[in-house]
Amino acid sequence: MNLLHLKYAVEVERTRSFTGAAANLFMSQPNLSRAIKELEESLGITIFKRTSKGIVTTTQGEEFLFQAKNILRQIDEIEEQYRKDTPEHQNFNISTPRACYITRAFTSLVNSLDSERQMDLNYKETNSSRAITNILQSNYNLGIIRYQTSFESYFLKMMEEKDLKHQDIWEFEYVALMDRSHPLASKENISKDDFKDCIEIVHGDPYVPSLQIAYVRKAEFSDLTDKKIFIYERGTQYDLLSDVPSTFMWVSPLPKDVLERHNVVQKRLPGISHKYKDVLIYRNGYHLTPIDLRFMEELEKAKNEAIECLH
Repeated sequence: MNLLHLKYAVEVERTRSFTGAAANLFMSQPNLSRAIKELEESLGITIFKRTSKGIVTTTQGEEFLFQAKNILRQIDEIEEQYRKDTPEHQNFNISTPRACYITRAFTSLVNSLDSERQMDLNYKETNSSRAITNILQSNYNLGIIRYQTSFESYFLKMMEEKDLKHQDIWEFEYVALMDRSHPLASKENISKDDFKDCIEIVHGDPYVPSLQIAYVRKAEFSDLTDKKIFIYERGTQYDLLSDVPSTFMWVSPLPKDVLERHNVVQKRLPGISHKYKDVLIYRNGYHLTPIDLRFMEELEKAKNEAIECLH
């Protein structure tokens, strides 16, 4: 038995469904059922019974779940107390979309910390699904998820179901990013037809809750060209933009010095109306630390720098 087993059992009780609990926990239903069976065998009791009306908790199961919830609550309290009582420990954990303005905020945060004190920072660039999982199942306190505003209802419902708090950061339209040597870089007015012979660089793991990946990919990926390169981390994109002259990608707006450092330009394209939103998420009951709040201040500054560069 481990803490994950406790969390699994509590989620099954909350949803009254192995299928629903597995979806909320981002795992397969057979793996969840196997974990609960292992837990029951290790305890020598039956926690749940399947009936025609759904999942029913046994008497022994109710007693166990009461204790399990107390244990999980105490662990949360210990972690919170540890954060409060150890000011010398600088702790920060976040999962984010692949965005330069967010990276800028994190870099500024690191520069503001005391390098003489203990430091434990985790910054993971990933998609919205993994950012959510990292909060629910790993030791990440914060996440930033990105979605098209047309999909907002799906994400709001998901955040409510998973008991996640959220704060809007920025609503924006993507810009086309390309190397300064790109054939379109110096063109004043560009249209969709200008991109038909270009190669689009795409982050290949989009995510919208409750929607099939085929539909999400169709909605997320542009139809400007049928030539696409799918990548999963930002480092590759700058190599491709620099070394393959016909490549471009859609990104959130960048601050000026980032554009200069990578020798790239960003272009607005009339007729591309998709709006995106970046949203900060964290567990309900989690108290933002002074370092968290400092990061949010730096994030606002970096966002404003990117907005200023558009004008």
